[in-house]
Amino acid sequence: MFTFTSSDGLEIHVHEWQPVGPPRGIVQLAHGTGEHARRYAHLAASLTGQGYAVYAADHRGHGHSVGAGPGHLGEDGWNLLVQDMVALSDLAHRRHPGLPLVLVGHSLGSLASQQYVLDHSERLAGVALSGTTALDRLLTVLAAAGGAAAAAFNAPFEPARTDHDWRTRDEAQVDAYLADPLCGFALDTRGWEDLAAAAHRLARPETVRPDLPVYVAVGDRDPMNAELTLSDVVVERYRRAGLTDVTYRTYRGARHEILHETNRIEVAAELVAWILCVTG
Repeated sequence: MFTFTSSDGLEIHVHEWQPVGPPRGIVQLAHGTGEHARRYAHLAASLTGQGYAVYAADHRGHGHSVGAGPGHLGEDGWNLLVQDMVALSDLAHRRHPGLPLVLVGHSLGSLASQQYVLDHSERLAGVALSGTTALDRLLTVLAAAGGAAAAAFNAPFEPARTDHDWRTRDEAQVDAYLADPLCGFALDTRGWEDLAAAAHRLARPETVRPDLPVYVAVGDRDPMNAELTLSDVVVERYRRAGLTDVTYRTYRGARHEILHETNRIEVAAELVAWILCVTG
């Protein structure tokens, strides 16, 4: 692990995994809300096995970059979180000049990746969005439900064993999440407000370069995409904006955390195969 200093002075902690021998490319992972980058060590192992250098920061307010507290992003924290991702990309490019970089974002990390590519798609060989959604439409759905996001997400699985059954069908993975002291919190009110304020930008991806390869992978039981209706919107918006290389992969029966699902080996293998394709 190493750190770099964000523009507001916060120390951002970065996990890294290196392949045996010179890397063929770079993969940057961006995790979701209420978790941390080390949860994706299994995906990193698959990637290093194929020759990729892998970097994954704990977002501000998460993991070892917790700052003022779990879920606290700080003043203008959402935009700073995205800027931190761009800064890590630049750092990775300096470490591995000339190598292609693919950004893989899950959930909150996928929303941050959606914003990243609006202004910085030239830095990337491709972007993969896991457990993603159309944020503006999701906010409308949650407002109509009239409850907290976590309760609304778990509602389709009631009577549920835990409050986090919506994450994955794999009970051992749910229990590991609940037992992890670095997991299980939400963004604070300011963080949610900043995220919601970005929704209108994410809905208009016309500034993304048209030849950027995009990979959208979701479970069809993920309540964040409302039985694929909201991930359908994401894909359609990219295609309507003129992007010519958009891959849409859905997994039957899978819930939100497809990289921790019962079929996670299949999910990871298909993601790695796509990364191999777009990086040559």
